[in-house]
Amino acid sequence: MIEVKTLVLGDIYTNTYIIKDKSTGALAVIDPACNSDRLVDAINEWGGDLKYILLTHGHFDHIGGVKYVLEHFSPQVLISADEMTLLNTPNLNGSAWHNLHIDEIKVDRELLDKDTIALGDTEITFITTPGHTSGSGCYIVDDVIFSGDTLFCQSVGRTDFPTSNGKDMMLSLMRLNDLKGDYIVYPGHDVKTTLNNERKYNPYMR
Repeated sequence: MIEVKTLVLGDIYTNTYIIKDKSTGALAVIDPACNSDRLVDAINEWGGDLKYILLTHGHFDHIGGVKYVLEHFSPQVLISADEMTLLNTPNLNGSAWHNLHIDEIKVDRELLDKDTIALGDTEITFITTPGHTSGSGCYIVDDVIFSGDTLFCQSVGRTDFPTSNGKDMMLSLMRLNDLKGDYIVYPGHDVKTTLNNERKYNPYMR
């Protein structure tokens, strides 16, 4: 079982999540948005045993704090194998559009669909959900989905960026819709929701 801490960081108000395996105290950070002492302090407040940086996709507002976290801790960096080109290409990851410099990110593990990650006694499953980018993905833990910029509360991620694809997005939303049962959904931006709420009210999932 996990605990979740949410920090809203950066100029685009990106949700950065810290998850903690309750039984061992092992931590992972999902989408460190920018250089942030608040994030480092929050990790330390939860014991500092940071095992992973888990990236839902490679846009600048979800990866901007990776190197800063690595200056303070020694986690592995994980992202979809399909996102490797975008991750370190400024004209694709959006950093060039905002005149930002993001140092090249070294990835320790390239994830494939349905790969699992052991965080202490907790199993995290990665699923590919292309659409917002060609390598976008979600992390499923217990009854929680960290959806990145695939699924928002009553909305979805934009599909007008480099490597975006509207048809792929619809297929990814169908995949999430077809998951059995309900989940708490923690998106890359805006408020958390539930999968049942999105099945009922999200116009892109009906």
